[in-house]
Amino acid sequence: MTSRNTRPRQPLAPGRPVLGLPVLAVIGLALLAAPRVVLHDLDVIHEGTFVNALFVFVPPVVWIAVALWKRVPNPFLTLLVVGLFYGVILAAGHQLLWNSAFGDDPPALGGNLSDLDPATQSAVLRLFAAISSVFTGVIVGAITGLVAWGLGRVVPSGSRTP
Repeated sequence: MTSRNTRPRQPLAPGRPVLGLPVLAVIGLALLAAPRVVLHDLDVIHEGTFVNALFVFVPPVVWIAVALWKRVPNPFLTLLVVGLFYGVILAAGHQLLWNSAFGDDPPALGGNLSDLDPATQSAVLRLFAAISSVFTGVIVGAITGLVAWGLGRVVPSGSRTP
């Protein structure tokens, strides 16, 4: 069976991280999206505004630009990991700012679960919010990774500057 991949895999340069970036750079990229979490949960910026859109879209665009600029060996994997870190930061931010975001009107379960103890309801909601945040981060990382991978295939490596 032959491979249809037209480009052979390049071995990693000695000392180059598997992700193509140091772990601190990966975490730093994820942290670019953290201000939106804080500003949104503190009700400083609001969905549907231009400022919010900047906080939503600029960090992933920077992720893609860095992956292309640094010519990471696998932009999908690299940005998936950035997204994972972002999801963890998102979850932590929401948990830390839970009371500020909801004040005296925290979310509650409905239907058959509305009779649960409020502390149990809060624990369940916080758990699912954390899982949702991590999932959101991974999805953002996967989408940006696919975009970076696609752009990396379209833009010849010789036309990019190191």
